[in-house]
Amino acid sequence: MMAGMNNPQPRNPLHGITLEAMLTELVAHFGWPGLAQRISLRCFSSDPSVASSLKFLRKTPWAREKVEGLYLFMRREHARNAR
Repeated sequence: MMAGMNNPQPRNPLHGITLEAMLTELVAHFGWPGLAQRISLRCFSSDPSVASSLKFLRKTPWAREKVEGLYLFMRREHARNAR
């Protein structure tokens, strides 16, 4: 067994959240135009869909990192506003 395979990731806020779930939540919150404004990617501005965006994001690590960063920012804002 490889080290780290069964270790939980308590400090990783993205652990257990799929890219599809992140993208769906971001689109619900910002809408496609708002998402395209925050992260300038053609897959968000030109005939956007979850399926086509996921295909691009899975092949493009730097773009996926931007989506993950925006998702974490959105969650922090929700948490801050809930207080």
